[in-house]
Amino acid sequence: MLNILVLHGPNLNLLGQREPGVYGNATLEDINRLLETEAQALQVKVSALQSNHEGVLVDAIHAARDQHSGLLINAGAYTHTSVAIRDAIAGVNIPTVEVHLSNIYRREPFRHHSYIAAIAVGQISGFGPNSYRLGLQALVHHLRENNPSG
Repeated sequence: MLNILVLHGPNLNLLGQREPGVYGNATLEDINRLLETEAQALQVKVSALQSNHEGVLVDAIHAARDQHSGLLINAGAYTHTSVAIRDAIAGVNIPTVEVHLSNIYRREPFRHHSYIAAIAVGQISGFGPNSYRLGLQALVHHLRENNPSG
């Protein structure tokens, strides 16, 4: 069974309270439940972790190499600033899909650049919580297409 690591970056623990006009009213718990439901439908396992600390996310990516088939990540603000997270993903060479609740290309110019995008299988943004669901579907499809026995 495919095992997907879901990483939520800084400030995503405040979803439902933080800037609902940008991020919506769904909480992080709502998103994790949505992912669990989708994982059951896809017959995969998901494990989710949220951290406001870059090093915790880097350590989780390193540990994923031996435990997970793929990575679904919303690195939050670290998307635009963290070479360390980018290098960790590149270093473990795990298929990765980047997701964002908001469309980062319709926001402030500094959000238009992602350090992760160039090493990810793909990126989905702008669909609120459905960005995660669509990202999980795309990642699982990619993994199955590229390793049919997995």
